[in-house]
Amino acid sequence: MPPLQRLLRVERQFVPLLITTLLPILLLPWTAHGQLFSHLTLAAVLSLLIGQTLRSLPLLIPSPWGALWVGAYRLLGLASLVVVWGPLQLGLQTGGNYRFGYWLLALFFVLSSARLVRLLAQVPRVNVQVMAGAAAGYVLLGLTGGMIATAIQVINPHTFILDRTAGKEIILDRLTYYSFITIGGLGYGDIVPGNAFGERFAILMSLASTLYVALLVGLLLGRFIASEQSKTIGDETTHQDHD
Repeated sequence: MPPLQRLLRVERQFVPLLITTLLPILLLPWTAHGQLFSHLTLAAVLSLLIGQTLRSLPLLIPSPWGALWVGAYRLLGLASLVVVWGPLQLGLQTGGNYRFGYWLLALFFVLSSARLVRLLAQVPRVNVQVMAGAAAGYVLLGLTGGMIATAIQVINPHTFILDRTAGKEIILDRLTYYSFITIGGLGYGDIVPGNAFGERFAILMSLASTLYVALLVGLLLGRFIASEQSKTIGDETTHQDHD
């Protein structure tokens, strides 16, 4: 199948991708009660997100290196699914050390964000589905920040000063919230960096969100203007032919 047709087929996955990125934000408060049902809900939500992300980011141009890269990416996604239902669940239920699970998920989401931006840079047009993909990329950036912040906090509990005593079950919820208010430039002050690592995290997340919005909006806006100009030129040519 030609790359252009592949891109047009991938566009259909952008709206489901946006929905699955929003689900963790909406459901995380209900997955932080330290009960088995809460842990299973968290695993189900993350599994939906991982599965839809893998489905939305296929190999567009067949090549040996591309196939190798996508194969490694899919293996990482499968490993993330195993972690979500295995070590991460066990750590949440027993209060054990599950930092590896968060780092693995963070790595998968970082690579997914990079692949999504690269994919959006190749789309030939701008429509509602493409805009949904761009929005999904922004939400995925916030979720990635939450995973990274949680992994850092588990390693060093003084990295972030939370607004209240937080058990391991709600750290992900609180630091996902912190990630989004950081990339949004709000900074309410209820959660603040506790050391240099936390400060650098805030700086990098702020820079990443600013660059994402500036670059992607500029790219999509330029493509939209170019497509509108092409339509205008086509209409003028048609009128001239009729005359």
